[in-house]
Amino acid sequence: MGATDGQMDLLRFATAGSVDDGKSTLIGRLLFDSKSIFADQLEAVEKTSTDKGHGYVDLSLLTDGLRSEREQGITIDVAYRYFATPNRKFIIADTPGHVQYTRNMVTGASTADLGLVLVDARQGLTEQSRRHAVLLSLLRVPHLVLCINKMDLVDWSEETYEKIHAEFTQFATKLNIPDLEVIPISALKGDNVVDRSENTPWYHGPTLMHHLEHVHVASDRDLVDTRFPVQYVVRPKSDEHHDYRGYAGQIAGGVLKKGDEVIVLPSGMTSKIEAIDLFDREVDEAFPPMSVTVRLEDDVDVSRGDMIARVKNAPKPSQDIDAMICWMTNEPLRPRQKLAIKHTTRTGRAMVKDIQYRLDVNSLHRDQEAGELGLNEIGRVQLRTTVPLLCDPYSKNRTTGSFILIDEATGVTVGAGMINSGS
Repeated sequence: MGATDGQMDLLRFATAGSVDDGKSTLIGRLLFDSKSIFADQLEAVEKTSTDKGHGYVDLSLLTDGLRSEREQGITIDVAYRYFATPNRKFIIADTPGHVQYTRNMVTGASTADLGLVLVDARQGLTEQSRRHAVLLSLLRVPHLVLCINKMDLVDWSEETYEKIHAEFTQFATKLNIPDLEVIPISALKGDNVVDRSENTPWYHGPTLMHHLEHVHVASDRDLVDTRFPVQYVVRPKSDEHHDYRGYAGQIAGGVLKKGDEVIVLPSGMTSKIEAIDLFDREVDEAFPPMSVTVRLEDDVDVSRGDMIARVKNAPKPSQDIDAMICWMTNEPLRPRQKLAIKHTTRTGRAMVKDIQYRLDVNSLHRDQEAGELGLNEIGRVQLRTTVPLLCDPYSKNRTTGSFILIDEATGVTVGAGMINSGS
């Protein structure tokens, strides 16, 4: 893998917790203890902490973005933060916990490798923590960490840890959570966040940072089903590259190799991969999430929105889409509604044929009487599209299995969809 290793060393994780669970403090602690903040940032935080009369450095100030939100003590929207340790690079999607921000959580978690749910040791599991777990499993986030925070306020009780651990594990059996880690922490004091705590001699698992640095995510990607949505056709006009014709995009699944026999969809034309170009050199093979330019041996007609796949393992084009949709706008989603749809690099129009049920994300109850989906609601919906989509089930491939719905009049994204199997 050589020079492309850097691509695999990135972990995207989404954090979810309610206002007072200490999420901002936890992220601040990760940044602080991993030395990912600058001296001037720390100075500003120390000064503000002193001004506010805190007897400690309020690390949550590092992450609470806008001043007006800081003053209300509520962080809204999705804030992306970047930090790195010698072992790995990280992107954090910090999502608000309130039910009215379900759409923000869906946005932040849809590309995450790992979801981090924070609970207060004194309160244990709340309806909100259950909802976060349901959303993370619905979005097929492959790794989940439950951080039991504020352990210092329950005297580092092993019994409290075991009780919440057991309750959550039992709840998780109803969900699709392939990998779960439960860690007792104090974000405020730093116990088990980056450094192992002497206060929890009964806990033998990893610290949060150790787990984040070592959790294995490369195998979560679909390396079997080759999927390459074409973003644009590269045709330099210069004399030097007069005959160059390549197809650029980001690999969504499988491994592309020089010499592979491939099919271009939806046309069905076949060819072989002549070369795979990175920015500055050729490579023999490429895999997700690399962005490459593919050259084919034959001069076949390929344009943006097409997909290159293996001949014997290609997605079936479909205009009837069965999906779970998170609705993101005030005007409800109703049958017969027409919307624009964007799936990988393809755009078209879609009509809502039917709403099968609305899902209660707290109880997993399916309300089959629901005639519409309101803001932040999730439900199973049948769509008919004007162009065939080259899709896979979301459970198999989170890139080719997802799409967004757009209001044609305003250009605003109004829904996010996850395609069910068998559609």
